[in-house]
Amino acid sequence: QLIQSGGGAVQAGDSLELSCAAAGSPKRTYGMAWFRQVPGKEREFVARIEWGGDNARYADSAKDRFIISRDVARNTGYLRIIKVTVEDTAVYFCAAGDTDQPTASAYSFWGQGTQVTVSS
Repeated sequence: QLIQSGGGAVQAGDSLELSCAAAGSPKRTYGMAWFRQVPGKEREFVARIEWGGDNARYADSAKDRFIISRDVARNTGYLRIIKVTVEDTAVYFCAAGDTDQPTASAYSFWGQGTQVTVSS
C-alpha cells in the first residue's frame, strides 16, 4: 500500500515536494516511480529510482526540474519539482514494483494520486 501526500495549489515558479509512504519495506529489487496524468491522456512516466540503490531514471521532459529520491529508513519516496510551470498541472501518482520499466502497466502497487494545480 502506498500513501501519497503533498501537492495542492501552487504558483508558477514555486517548488514543491510529493511524498509516497510504503506500508512495508519494499524489496531491494523494487523500483519506485512517479507518473502524472491529465484528463483525456494516458498516465505519463516522470521518474523512477531503485529502492535498493540510488540509480534514477527520468523522462526527457523531467530531467531539468524534477528530482526523485527515497528514504529507505522511512520507507518513503519523494518527487521534488523545482520552478513549477502551468504545464506541470496534473494528478501525480507514485508506483512501486519489481520492474525498471517506464510504463504504468509494469507496476503492481499504486498510490491514490494527488492533484497538483499550478496557476500563473
